[in-house]
Amino acid sequence: MRDPTVPDLEDRKKLMFYDSEDRQARLKIRCAFDGISQSQFFRMMITGYLEDNDLIYSFMKKCKEDYQIQGQQKRNTIDRTRNNSQKTSNKFALDKEEIESIFDTIETETNI
Repeated sequence: MRDPTVPDLEDRKKLMFYDSEDRQARLKIRCAFDGISQSQFFRMMITGYLEDNDLIYSFMKKCKEDYQIQGQQKRNTIDRTRNNSQKTSNKFALDKEEIESIFDTIETETNI
């Protein structure tokens, strides 16, 4: 069975970063315990981050505070922007599929 998280060959891009040998071994063990590969883990986490998952967002916010990655003012600005975006989406009751559908309709009708 094909792993649904794996992109097609022509769409693949290799991501690489460095970490300690200990953390890599612990990640490998933890992924094995959860029954997933390291690649699946990273693709799932990236999906959650890109889709603005609330749990991932909260975790990232805490990490930024703990590791002092951004100043408080920048974190507050990001929070305000995110909250305003969510309020606008809720105000118009549009989910991602409806927004996509609107853009598809515009594309079809304008031949863009």
